[in-house]
Amino acid sequence: MKPSINEIQNVYAKKGYTFFDTNKPYNLNIIGIRSKNVIANSFDDTLCLIFSDDSLTPQIFYFAATTDPGLFWLKNPLNVSGTAILVPGQYKGSHQVGLHKGQYEALVQKAPVKVWRDANKDGKLDFSGPQHEGIFGINIHRSNPDTESQAVEKWSAGCTVFKKVADFKFFMGICNKSKSLYGNSFTYTLLEESDFTT
Repeated sequence: MKPSINEIQNVYAKKGYTFFDTNKPYNLNIIGIRSKNVIANSFDDTLCLIFSDDSLTPQIFYFAATTDPGLFWLKNPLNVSGTAILVPGQYKGSHQVGLHKGQYEALVQKAPVKVWRDANKDGKLDFSGPQHEGIFGINIHRSNPDTESQAVEKWSAGCTVFKKVADFKFFMGICNKSKSLYGNSFTYTLLEESDFTT
């Protein structure tokens, strides 16, 4: 799904979310858009990055990603309460540049987010039930370190994960430019495909 900047701004306005000022360079809007598909394991979601470049020209980029856990972790939860699925919402200052699992630079969670816990191991994503709030390591990172991944599997236990490593490297370059200007704090907003059809 590739909505325009205006379409995204309209959804933000309806929900009362903050859209970061495009009159400043590299003031990032990081947006996940979750597809309607409830079957796990595909990179069928979109990560959008909106910002203004050095000349204050608005830019929007779309990346293939998943905002859902892979099938492996749905069937083998790390947590006794079930595998984390991020609840849609705007999480201000939720992420910072850091090391994912201590291994490589990514956006790592630093402030609380809300998740559902999927514990029935049926391989289908359950976007409902009690919500839990806290720091769960819901990071934004890559899958395959060399090229791209076709299936999510172990790459996500609730994180937002890029399909292609080249997209992820580009994304992190922009995040580091923003960090040098505004500090190490990033807001992540998770929308749903249905937000653009109602």
